[in-house]
Amino acid sequence: MANRIVIALGGNALQENPEDISAEAQLETAKKTAASIVDFIEEGHEVVIVHGNGPQVGQIVSVYEKAIGIPNMPFPECGAMSQGYIGYHLQQSIGEEMRKRGIDKGITAMITQVLIDEEDPAFCNPTKPVGSFFSKEEAMELEKRKGYIMKEDAGRGWRRVVPSPEPKNIIESKTLKTLVELNFIVITAGGGGIPVIRDDDGKLKGVSAVIDKDLAAELVGEIVDADVLIILTAVEKVCINFNKPTEKGLDTITIEEAEKYIEEGEFAPGSMLPKIKAAIKFVKSKQGRKAIITSLDKAKECMKGTVGTKIEDIHSKK
Repeated sequence: MANRIVIALGGNALQENPEDISAEAQLETAKKTAASIVDFIEEGHEVVIVHGNGPQVGQIVSVYEKAIGIPNMPFPECGAMSQGYIGYHLQQSIGEEMRKRGIDKGITAMITQVLIDEEDPAFCNPTKPVGSFFSKEEAMELEKRKGYIMKEDAGRGWRRVVPSPEPKNIIESKTLKTLVELNFIVITAGGGGIPVIRDDDGKLKGVSAVIDKDLAAELVGEIVDADVLIILTAVEKVCINFNKPTEKGLDTITIEEAEKYIEEGEFAPGSMLPKIKAAIKFVKSKQGRKAIITSLDKAKECMKGTVGTKIEDIHSKK
């Protein structure tokens, strides 16, 4: 049965080799990723794509941080740049893969603004590192000169940190829904979207922050009334007791089980935890919805229930 699916692509789906950050290498990775996405399209599913941008926006920020004589580029604009070029890579790669398979469907990438709450608690404790590493002296100078918040990063140096607030709405939601209803493949909310707030006059203003792309994908899923949220990451299954002798992969878990594992601290805050939270929120949002977390190379099989971790509401199975 055909479904409307939102696919959240992790960093490994966009940049295979962390040592090769060239645009050419990233385009080649996008071409490999396209094959997995077109597998879903070929099976008749409607597909909406959300992607991360961590390495890419970091590269853009680093260029401006190190450039001499060039005005600093605000962080929201850096996010928009990354949305544009990653969207271009995916749009071109998926389009070419569809052409090879004789599939005639339109595809487009949207520069997407995501509304956040300026009172979000995340603004009191910025934690998301972006950009280059600096010495302590350089970091203190950047704090003084540019107003950055700088923190030491695991003994590797000092980096700028920004808040990671929760997404509340997508500014272009009407356009997004229209494109999906017209049967377009849409690439949206890249990097979690460009965080914006509304001022007292109702005008939008970009904010230096990073929205988690899995939570943004969940919001996209609700907006387009998706049936399934697929979060593609580096592992085939969600595990408990991760990296321990008692490690165990999870096949199917209920919302209640997932919430229990969160309480027990089973999932790393900067890694699996936001994926699980996004999955829970999506499944709770409407009866019959399900979420699947698996790896890119296992994506084709995940809808058959043979791979990955499925999160569902045991009380609302179809």
